[in-house]
Formats: sequence, structure tokens, C-alpha cells
Amino acid sequence: MMEVAGGTTNFNFSYEEEEDPDSSAVSGTMSIDRLFPALLECFGIILCGYIAGRANIITSTQAKGLGNFVSKFALPALLFKNMVLLDFGNVIWPFLWSILIAKVCVFFLVCVLTLVVASPDNRLSKAGIYSIFATQSNDFALGYPIVEALYQSTYPDYLQYIYLVAPVSLMILNPIGFVFCEIQKWKNQENHQQSKLLIMGLVVLKVLKNPIVFMVIIGLIAHFVLQQKIPAFMSQFVDGLANSFGGAALFYLGLSMVGQLRKLTRSTVVTLILLLTAKLLLMPLICKNMVDLLDRGNTSALNHSSLSNYAFIYGVFPTAPSVAIYAVYYNVELEVVTSGMVISTFLSAPIMYVSAWLLSIPWMDPQLLMNLLQSVTFDISIVSLVALVWTIAVMFLSKKFKRLPHMLTVNLFLAQFITCIAMILWNFVVKEDNFVGQVLTFTLLCTSLYSTYVWPGLIALSLVLMKSHDNLRVSPGMFGLVGWGVPALATAVLLISGEKMSDTIDSSFFYGKPQIICTSVIAALSILLGGGSLVCISRGSWAQNQHIQEGSSAEALVTEVEPEIENLFEPAPPSGELNRGQCENSCESTDCLLVQVEELQQVADRQVARHVLLCLLLTVSLLANFFSCLWMLFNRLPGRLYLELQFFCAVANYGQGFLSFALFGLDKHLIILPFKKRFLRLWNRNKQEQQPQTDLSEDIRMTCTQFTKYHKDQCFHDIVQRRRCGKRTMVDCFLGCELVEWLQQVGLAQDVGEAVLYGTKLQQGGVLQHINQEHSFQDSSLYYRFLI
Repeated sequence: MMEVAGGTTNFNFSYEEEEDPDSSAVSGTMSIDRLFPALLECFGIILCGYIAGRANIITSTQAKGLGNFVSKFALPALLFKNMVLLDFGNVIWPFLWSILIAKVCVFFLVCVLTLVVASPDNRLSKAGIYSIFATQSNDFALGYPIVEALYQSTYPDYLQYIYLVAPVSLMILNPIGFVFCEIQKWKNQENHQQSKLLIMGLVVLKVLKNPIVFMVIIGLIAHFVLQQKIPAFMSQFVDGLANSFGGAALFYLGLSMVGQLRKLTRSTVVTLILLLTAKLLLMPLICKNMVDLLDRGNTSALNHSSLSNYAFIYGVFPTAPSVAIYAVYYNVELEVVTSGMVISTFLSAPIMYVSAWLLSIPWMDPQLLMNLLQSVTFDISIVSLVALVWTIAVMFLSKKFKRLPHMLTVNLFLAQFITCIAMILWNFVVKEDNFVGQVLTFTLLCTSLYSTYVWPGLIALSLVLMKSHDNLRVSPGMFGLVGWGVPALATAVLLISGEKMSDTIDSSFFYGKPQIICTSVIAALSILLGGGSLVCISRGSWAQNQHIQEGSSAEALVTEVEPEIENLFEPAPPSGELNRGQCENSCESTDCLLVQVEELQQVADRQVARHVLLCLLLTVSLLANFFSCLWMLFNRLPGRLYLELQFFCAVANYGQGFLSFALFGLDKHLIILPFKKRFLRLWNRNKQEQQPQTDLSEDIRMTCTQFTKYHKDQCFHDIVQRRRCGKRTMVDCFLGCELVEWLQQVGLAQDVGEAVLYGTKLQQGGVLQHINQEHSFQDSSLYYRFLI
């Protein structure tokens, strides 16, 4: 129990029946014992399907046949059977309306955001497919077995909600998404022969002709005509088709996952993170909150709580495989949808299991939970502190801290560093009866933690401001003033106006309700700033502008640091002056001017993609913190699912160092390449010379032979330039990005990926190499030379 000025807030994680927390009724709301076997059954069958597809036991063509059986025969029969047998008398309609409203909210949120961010060329089709992805769940193949395992013995009526909720997406939301896709398809046509009204009519007709939707309608009609009873002459036939759905659908889901993650590219990661956030974070939270809001008239507090928890678990159900079929049909964002389907399926399993496990525990001591949460944050802070020390050292040793936006990013790392130190100190101070020590440590912890909330938005804003200009129009000092001043001001106001809680060791509630309100306000403002800035970055042609800016920045830095490199691309002087200084071997000297240019370009690289990903992931964690605050503010008893969210927020707040280390701690030039170079010198120094040509694969030898015989002379003429690599030496070389562009122009590669693969084969076959053999072939401003 934690006292708050003006009232009390009970931070209890049990159900609302406080007078009997050990009641068997509480523990009987959910059967956790059957959940793990059900998950094992479902994901075991999925794994079998995946193995069958990966081993080519069942080909992709054969898998399509199984998919047609599942979607056009088994599932329609299952829906027809359950629509006929459905008992509308036991339906709690506020629950159904809550799920409907939640799905509509997520659908239109994703739709509007996509329309704002995506390019005009295909924004409508993307909006339609992404919105369907975020709202259409795998209710029958994966969701139903989970619900059956959890509620069959306690609330068997909950199973029928699956058949009531699923048509919401199939008959209401999906058609809206299809309309967007059809309109985009119509706009892309040169001759607009059909009107938009006719297109909408065709979409409605397609929806009605869908076997799933058609059998739902027929089943509802038969429900009233046959009086909730399937005639005996067709009962076994319907049962046979319906019962074949479960295993076949899960097996087909495994088949459909084969090779999908290969389609995931760097450019689709941001989109995928946002969609998974909407599907696995926003959807369950909105579903639960809607039930809490609309089902207040439920006479049974226990049933109300159970429905609310059921809504949360329903919201975690992963995306249905049918969404990939829609993406294929409309030829839009297939790599995002298929990869997202796989990832959401496997992420949903631990979330559902942990949620169900927490909900099944009859009673938990709040003090024990707070001690456990404190222990988790302490352990994470120690490990994160080590990662941040490494990351900050890399930023200073690589001298990136001198340039934007890394100058601002270092401030974020320092805030994360101080937060970890403060949390470690808090673990010791809070156990002592030292009020002054607790206040001082809390001040340091609160200020630094709020600073980690503010800096992601500021970094994203700086990227927007640098979008059209090489330097910020606003002084970096102003960013520093906001990034550290606003958190310090908020902490000062909290210390002055707040009142310390008497019985708490959790720093998140040290000043009770005022602290929760302050945290929610700062999180909300940072979400708006960071989210809005990321939207602005996505809307512009940032990639092209950035490529130009980074090139100009590198050239400016080269001129500034090494004046003699200014003449790097000047025509070679007479051969007598150079003493025939043609560089024939790989450059291993640190004085090689081309190597210095590469290193200077690396320093000038703003790493925009990494900064965008960092800001996006931290904004997602802020979203979780914001929902956590709202959950606590508007619920007298937060419940056990709040504990799961609280643990997630603790990991997100004090484990930011892991994310910073993953994105910025492994500097390519400072750490990876030197290690790789030393490793190759020790273990495989002359591998390329010693490896016989016959050891190469047939594909590589044919590619090298074809290029050398038919294309090398023309390529040499088009892209190779003589560049100065030393004071008295020159080298014939080219940029990796130049070869990639040339390969596409002459038709040897269809896209960048194929061109990089082609160049890699040439490097493996000894046709080309990096000037000092430190890099594999890349689509970048690295220098390469032909060997033969």
C-alpha cells in the first residue's frame, strides 16, 4: 500500500476481490496447465510444416493446393458449423463492441500514418495492406487452440467470441483496405476505364464471393432457420471438413514461412517495427482498455476482469497468413508482410505465455514484486553500464562526437550512463533510512531518466533540420539546454510540489501520483516530437539528399584535414616525374591517400539510418512507458498484466545501453576491420593466392570468365580512373557504387542486390579486390581495382 496525498492508491497486482485474494475462483479463471501443451502442439505443427518446406518435401506449388483446401473448404465449414451452433444468449455484447472499436482504432491509425508518410506513388495500396496486417489476427488456426486451452474448463463461452470477432475484420475492415488497394491499382492504370464507384461495387462483390464471408452469412441464416442445430444427414460431413482445419492450417502456416525472412531488407526494418508495435503492443492494450471502459456494467467483477484479460490475450494473436495472399494479389510490400507474419507469430508465443502465467497466479505479495522488479532493474543497469562505457569510448576514439548528429547522440549515451549509475546507487540507498541520500539519488536518477526520454525526440528533430542543410540552423547548445534543462526543471518541480511515498522502493512511484503525471507528460511530448520528426524524415527524399550531403561533407573534411588530398583526382603528371609510380600491389601502407579518404568519409558519415532506428525504438519504448502511466492513473487496481508492462518498461528504461551498443558500439573502422585484418593475417594471410581456381564454385568461375572475356574492357573504359594513392604513385581504381551502377546499366544485374552479388563473385574469383583488401565488395564509396 502506497499513500498518496489526498487518498490512497493500492498497487496490488491481484484481481479486484481484495477480501479473498486466495480464493479458488481467482485461480480458476484460467487454466495455465493446458497452455504450454497447446503452444507446443501449435508451434510443433508449424515447425513440421516449415521443415517440410525447407527440405522441399512439399514444394511451394503443392503448398498452394493445401492453402486452397484450408481457406476454401475447411475454414468455411468450420465457420458455418459454429455460426449455426452459436448461442447469442450468452454473448456479452460490450466485449464484442470493445474489440470492434479497438480494431477500428488501430486500423485507421495505421492507415492515416501510412498515408502521411508513404510516397504518393503507392501510398493507398500500402495503407490498405498495412492496416489489414495490423488488425487481421490468426484467430482460428492459432488463436482458437490457445483460448480453448485457457478457458475451456472455466469460461467455455469465451470460445464462441472467436467466431464473432473474426468477421469484424473479414466483413468490415478488410473491404476498406481492399478499396484502397483497388483505387491505387486504378490510379496506376494509364486509361481509367472504371469509375471509383464501380471499383467499390466490385470490391463488395469480391468480399461477398469470398468462401469465408459467404459461409458466415449462410451460417447466420441457418442459425435462425435450423434453430441452432445442424441436420443429422449433413452433420458428419460438416464435422469432417471442420475438424480437418486445425492441423492443416498450422502445417500450411509453417510451409508459408519458408524463405520469408530472406526478403527482409534494411529499408523495410523501420516499417516492420512500426507494424509489429501496432499489432503486438497497441492492439492488446487498446482491446483491454476498451473492455475496461465499456463493460463497467458487468455485475460480476471477476467476470469483468477475466474478459478484460481475455481481450488483452486476444490482441496479441499474430497476423493471419491470408494477409500475405492479399499482398501477392496486389503486388505491394510482400517482403514486409511476409517477414512480419513470421516475426509476429514467434513473438506472440512468449507474450501470451507470460501474460497467461501472470494472470493464473492467485495472489502475489506487492512487496515481493517490488523487490523482484528492483532486482531486475539493478542487474540490467550493471550490464547496460558496461555496454555504455564501451559505446561512449568508441564515440570519442572515433572522433565522431565532434560532428552532428553524433554530438547530440553522445548526450543521450551520457544520460543513459548516468541513469544506470543512479539506479545502482538507488538499490543501496533505498534500503537505508537516509532521507537526504534518497532524495539526492532520486534527483540524479529522475533527471537522467527524463533526459533519456527527451533526447530521442531532439535527435530526430536535428535530423529533420539537417535534411536540407549541412549544419543545424539551431545551435547545438540549444539542444543541450532543452535535453538537460527540461528534465532538471521537471525534477525540481516534482521535488518542490510532490510528497514522498512512505512504503516504496520503486523509483517510478517515489513521489506517487504527481510523478506518474509528470512522467506521462514528458513521455507524451517526446513521442509527439520524435514521431513527428520521423514522419518528416520519411516524407522527404532524405536518402538522395543525404547521399549528396555526406559526399560534400567528406570532401570538406578531406580538404580541412589533408590539403594534399585535394589533388587526388588531378591528371597524372608525366611518367618521368612519378618514376613510373604505378601502384601494382595492394596498399598496406597507412600513408595511402585513398585509404585516408575512405576513413575520412567514414568519420563524415552521419549514420542516418542508425539514428532513425535508434530514435524509433526508443520512441516505441516511450509509448510503453506512456501506456504504463495511463494504466496506473485510470485503474484503481492495475492488475497483473500491468506487472508485465512494468517489467518491460524497466528493461526498456535501464537496458537502453544494449541498444546503443548494438547500433553504435561496434564501429567498423575502429573495431571490426582492425580485428578482421589481424585475424586474416594470422590465419589466412595468403588465402586468395593459395586457393586454386578449381576450388571456386562453377557459378563463380562462369561469372568471372564471362565478365573478363566480354565486359571487362568496356567496364574499365567506363568507370576506372587513375587516382593518386601516394606522393609519387598512382593507381587505376573505381568506386564500388560505380560498378554497381554500371552493372545495372548494361543489364548484368537487375537491381542493387544482384549487382552487389555479382561484384562479390568477381572479388571471390580474383577479378577485383579492395585497394588494401580490408573490405568485401559493397555498394559504397570504397575503392577497388581490377587484378586481371
